[in-house]
Amino acid sequence: MALRFPFPALISRSRPLDFIPLYPPFATSFSSISALRSRGVRLLRRYRYVTVSSLKQEQEEKKAGEASDTRSEWGKVSAVLFDMDGVLCNSEDLSRQAGVDVFAEMGVSVTAEDFVPFMGTGEANFLGGVASVKGVENFNPEAAKKRFFEIYLDKYAKPESGIGFPGAYELIMQCKRNGLKVAVASSADRIKVDANLAAAGLPLSIFDAIVSADAFENLKPAPDIFIAASKCLNVPPSECLVIEDALAGVQAARAAQMRCIAVTTTLSMGALQEAGPSLIRKDIGNVSLHDILSGSDSGSHNERMQGSQNSSYSVTSSLEPVDEGIGGQSKPDVLLRGAWVAEIIYRQVAGFSARYCEIWKFGHCSLMSCFCYYQ
Repeated sequence: MALRFPFPALISRSRPLDFIPLYPPFATSFSSISALRSRGVRLLRRYRYVTVSSLKQEQEEKKAGEASDTRSEWGKVSAVLFDMDGVLCNSEDLSRQAGVDVFAEMGVSVTAEDFVPFMGTGEANFLGGVASVKGVENFNPEAAKKRFFEIYLDKYAKPESGIGFPGAYELIMQCKRNGLKVAVASSADRIKVDANLAAAGLPLSIFDAIVSADAFENLKPAPDIFIAASKCLNVPPSECLVIEDALAGVQAARAAQMRCIAVTTTLSMGALQEAGPSLIRKDIGNVSLHDILSGSDSGSHNERMQGSQNSSYSVTSSLEPVDEGIGGQSKPDVLLRGAWVAEIIYRQVAGFSARYCEIWKFGHCSLMSCFCYYQ
């Protein structure tokens, strides 16, 4: 004998659940409930698939939109200007040691750390700055520079000695494959630039231009070298991006009104931040083409990605079993699923008005969940 529920009945939390009509417009038997249960489960599975697929598509579109917005804010990049020492070549420590050797021959005791404030300013300033601090009398910058190159090339920068930073060649070629022009823009003299690139295994032919200190009176932090590089490439400064490791280099890039990615191969992140680079990375191997073209800070990008993942997980977890409850479902999941089934069945099976659908959905979500998921 089929059990029938009284009708009509008011939706009220104070009324016992047994007196709430399972199917408001007419009395319903358990046999019809069973049929609704089967149809509801099928509809729920299809609804869940569509919901999750739509969510994933929406998230992908959102990510693409964020990348497009970021690139638009960053602006167009047509050329990348690479500093040499400390960016392409792991040569800053070697240069400082060669400087120590030069002063040792003069009978002056200095340390490698004494050269740090003068890095990236050219060999004459690199050596002359330390000589001034140490009070070296009758110091001849040109003679000291000549001896510096002799020591450096003979002792520290032999061809194919492997002083190139991992990832340098790969990033250069990736830039070229994506239509970007690439140049070396260094405050070092050309003799050192050629020696370092050879020691690093970077052929001169892969660069569209090489600009060194020989022809310039004002070196970094003056912008002259970077501006000259942009002219050689026939690219406006606003479309050039600089990769630097020294404060003088970052300052020169800013003076040239170019964006700059700084690497922490020589100085700490805190020290570099004072000069205001656009981005900071550990070394050139950690600089991506996305960094160059879009300028998105991976930290904030990761936070946005993590936020999207957390949001996705919170929605997905409401669709999957999370703890023991009715039919292996947690109570919140059962209620949510029951509400979905209620709405789907009434809209697609019963075809009743939205008003009845909403009343029945929220009044009976727990009961429908029991019928749909209780095994």
